[in-house]
Amino acid sequence: MLISIVIPCYNSERSIREVVELTMQEISYLQGYDCEFILVNDCSKDNTFEEIQRLGKDYPNVKGINLMRNFGQHAALMCAMNYASGDYVLGMDDDLQTHPSQIPILVKKIEEGYDLVYGVYRNSTNTKKKNLTSWFNKVSSRILLGRPKEIRSSNFWLITSKVRDEVIKYTNNNPYVDGIFFRTTHNIANVEIEHHKREYGASGYTFRKMLKLWMAYWNFSVVPLRLASFMGIITAFMGFIATIVTIISKLIDPSAPIGWPSLICVILVFFGFTLLVLGIIGEYIGELILAINRTPQFIVRDTVNLETKTTEV
Repeated sequence: MLISIVIPCYNSERSIREVVELTMQEISYLQGYDCEFILVNDCSKDNTFEEIQRLGKDYPNVKGINLMRNFGQHAALMCAMNYASGDYVLGMDDDLQTHPSQIPILVKKIEEGYDLVYGVYRNSTNTKKKNLTSWFNKVSSRILLGRPKEIRSSNFWLITSKVRDEVIKYTNNNPYVDGIFFRTTHNIANVEIEHHKREYGASGYTFRKMLKLWMAYWNFSVVPLRLASFMGIITAFMGFIATIVTIISKLIDPSAPIGWPSLICVILVFFGFTLLVLGIIGEYIGELILAINRTPQFIVRDTVNLETKTTEV
């Protein structure tokens, strides 16, 4: 059985060799398994791709891809999966936080017949800011992406080749890998793993990148559009109630002023209907965008131990 290990790399010149060699060691302990590496350099500022080239010379099963610009972690993962050929595909980080020593735990679980296994941390070593962001993403993915309530996601996952074949059919230029997973299967399991501290450098996730990742959720959900429609209905209903209250008040007390209350009623009714109509139009626009967006997810400049594939789908 072949495991394709896909790793998006960003400024990981100092860590990627250790990640690869430790992972090879762990896979060698698994009877009946072999591995290949798909390392994607996401336009790093250091000499990450040069190190990937050296690894490719040292190990024929190490394959490298150099992207023409920074496309983001999830686009880099999609790129790697397009080149993966294994029976299983393993996603992990380039900084040893998702430690290779935990790989056998994921493999053992997926052998039980699951399509996707996430490794989740017993005790996170992340900062409070990072944990808060993770919590927010967890809530958002539950509401917007339909993530099963009992499932937690992470950057350490293992999927079958069948899931991989479905995932790479998605061609939107702003992918969110977990969203595609949840759209593909609900036969998912969690296993507890140890969370190791980052050995080298600092996280490459800026606030802008986190915001872009969160915005990618909209590619998989029409919930915000439906929420706008719902708010429109509620607002219009409040307008009708206010109108009835104003009329009753005038009937009970003919001297009661109706100028300002009646104006508020009209505004509420029309504003509510406006939101409703915009929500309905948004439904159609959202579906059209999902269907016709064909901007490339990634553009490959160079490869190591691979033939370059087209990025146009």
